[in-house]
Amino acid sequence: MPKHAEIRRLPFSQQQMFDLVADVARYPEFLPWCVATRIRRQTPTEMVADMAIGFKSFRESFTSQVALNTPDSIDVMYKDGPFKYLINHWKLTKTPDGCEVDFQVNFEFRSRVLEKAIGLVFEQAVHRMVSAFEARALDLYGDSAAQKKTGYS
Repeated sequence: MPKHAEIRRLPFSQQQMFDLVADVARYPEFLPWCVATRIRRQTPTEMVADMAIGFKSFRESFTSQVALNTPDSIDVMYKDGPFKYLINHWKLTKTPDGCEVDFQVNFEFRSRVLEKAIGLVFEQAVHRMVSAFEARALDLYGDSAAQKKTGYS
């Protein structure tokens, strides 16, 4: 039953970080091991999305319902796939110099084989994924010095 929680203070606005995390369709462009996504349904407050993840010979797909609480939080509720459960929460808090991102994930695979395989690299993998969101924000929005020059924050 891997769990991970991480808090990062980033020099990007709360809305910028919300938009980045909510843009599930673009995850394959930057998120490690995300090989495909498909948005089944989307409204301003929720979406149902499929995601395929792959690593070496391992490949699985799952469906989640995503609650979009603009710009404060994003909650991912597992619907179908290889997990017993999957809980993913993003809390985004405005700070004087940007945004605090509080990321939490908790899941368990149905298969003990998958659980053991993922357990060996889980911490490293999740840390790398969180870093990928930070790097994507830098790619999309620039560094904090550039933001201050343009007044975009």
